[in-house]
Amino acid sequence: METLSTYTTTANPPGVAAVWAALERVTDPEIPVLSVIDMGIIYNVEISENPVCCTITMTPTFVGCPAVDIIKKSVYDEVLKLGFSIVEVKVDFENTWTSDRMSPEAKIKLEKFGLAPPVIINNNLTEDQLNNVRCPHCGSTDTTLRSAFGSTLCRAIRFCFSCKQGFEQFKPV
Repeated sequence: METLSTYTTTANPPGVAAVWAALERVTDPEIPVLSVIDMGIIYNVEISENPVCCTITMTPTFVGCPAVDIIKKSVYDEVLKLGFSIVEVKVDFENTWTSDRMSPEAKIKLEKFGLAPPVIINNNLTEDQLNNVRCPHCGSTDTTLRSAFGSTLCRAIRFCFSCKQGFEQFKPV
């Protein structure tokens, strides 16, 4: 587990709710319409005393995701603004992230951004789910996979036969 931490000073640290609210302001650098909360990559916030410390634990969407260090630093910077003596951001590679952790609001934001959102898979991805992806431009499911590899690890490239538009899909994992 990787950790980013530093020491500053504070008199009255905020509570856990304030930390979660601050994390809503941290966006994914590859999908700037989504916060780390929308993505479901933050799964634990702990506050301890003497010294006053906030520890945030996150898990990356994909192992090898190039945005992990940027997200970790952004989380650290945003929580540090709250006034903790110590801020630690831990990246947990033991627990696996799944697209089912994304909030329903995140999927709406993805579609408005032009990315087909992942379907809910509940640990059981079917061929039907892979083949019936809705186009974010026109809503048709008359689409096909062009490449399993998009501009980032978490995206695939698809084509819609109805509106004749290419689009990216956030991969269900």
